[in-house]
Amino acid sequence: MAAALVRLWQRRLSSAPSSSARVLSSVLLRSLHSAAPASSPIEQHEPIKPKGKWLTLPPFSPPIDGVSVGKELAGRPPVAETEPMSALKWIRRCCPHLPMSLVQKLFRLRQVRRVQTAQVVYDGNATPAEQGRLRRVSVKDAMMPGEVILLPVSVQNLPTEGSYRSKYNDVEISFVRSLELYKDEAIIVVNKPPGMPVQGGVDIRYSMDVLAANCLKYECSEPPRLVHRLDRDSSGVLVLGRTQTSTTILHSLFREKTSGALADDINVTQRPLQRKYLALVIGTPRHSKGLISAPLAKIVLEDGKSERIIIAGGGKSASSQHALTEYKVIRSSHDYTWLELFPLTGRKHQLRVHCAEVLGTPIVGDHKYGRHAHRKWEPMRLPESIIKGEKILPKEKLPFGLELDGRSISEKLPGLHLHCKQMVLPNISVALQKLQSSTDHDFSKVEKLNLVAPLPSHMQRSWEILSSLL
Repeated sequence: MAAALVRLWQRRLSSAPSSSARVLSSVLLRSLHSAAPASSPIEQHEPIKPKGKWLTLPPFSPPIDGVSVGKELAGRPPVAETEPMSALKWIRRCCPHLPMSLVQKLFRLRQVRRVQTAQVVYDGNATPAEQGRLRRVSVKDAMMPGEVILLPVSVQNLPTEGSYRSKYNDVEISFVRSLELYKDEAIIVVNKPPGMPVQGGVDIRYSMDVLAANCLKYECSEPPRLVHRLDRDSSGVLVLGRTQTSTTILHSLFREKTSGALADDINVTQRPLQRKYLALVIGTPRHSKGLISAPLAKIVLEDGKSERIIIAGGGKSASSQHALTEYKVIRSSHDYTWLELFPLTGRKHQLRVHCAEVLGTPIVGDHKYGRHAHRKWEPMRLPESIIKGEKILPKEKLPFGLELDGRSISEKLPGLHLHCKQMVLPNISVALQKLQSSTDHDFSKVEKLNLVAPLPSHMQRSWEILSSLL
């Protein structure tokens, strides 16, 4: 409206003295510029504006460096200034729903424009002269503060990730949301059920990353993203980032957790990220507590497809990774032991291999690394106290093919007894608020989140069985 008013005045003043026309036109343009909304980070969800034949992205402002924030939250010096953000990355950040192939095609067809003058940003019906100021953009062009990218308006008609929600019914959506343990503007935390893969792949129909993207997006413009892994048959605390910035910060925190442990910085009170697992193992460790330090390596089995993690032999090979795990015995009963496990590094199958190969006490239900112990497996008979107090209930049918009943130590085929019970990490949402409100921030005083996940039903039942025998 304001831009149309400017052009109307310019036409009416065309017959007036040129100096008067220029003065009045200049005043109106300055007024239009001052009324334009200030630029803000993409994290503030500034709307993308369709104007004429162009879709106007928010003015570029350098995004928060998540890697540096993660390092500071871990008590380490931030990294040096990173390289400028390219036009391709900025578009992907503003429009995460657009396929990469489409974005690259837009660049190849020269359908991506950049504008630097303020009145063009907010004037969808730009004059031919103003249109001429638009510049073509290449994939690697560096973005400068205040610059605005324009895309063909037709891209807004493409289906977004939110449109996939209809593939799940209300029962399935409610079940996924019932797994939530915590949610704020930066992260969402769920209690992953056993048997549910964290990440999709070949022959995997349902996975937590896809379910979260479809059922846990809520009002956010971006779907939740994975920042760490849990084994398919394990359960417990699973943290997802709700924005690209918070995801980057969490990735950095998890990396610093491992690098800090390898640098012998393993003081419990100084760890920015702490995880506690509960596991039921077969047998009893020689010592009631200790630190396991054993490198791990991956090998391919004879079939050429299956993989297995082993303790690396003498001499550190190029393919091995050092792994550290603290453990503590909670209680022992009838040749079973409950352990608390604290992984100081985050290696694949680390806890399962350390328990089976180093402690000599494989985890109950781990048929991969404890197959020899399970060959002579005998289900534990239920104590009379449990049998008398039991009520026979109909078996509940759960979505996504999950079977959470049974599989305790009283079953012929027990499930994996490994559960991420607790995670303590800095409050990312508060850290981001501090960063945006002040340049002089102190992350050392950021509060910690204490996230706790209840035991799955099969582990809870095993706990009750062994407790009744003490």
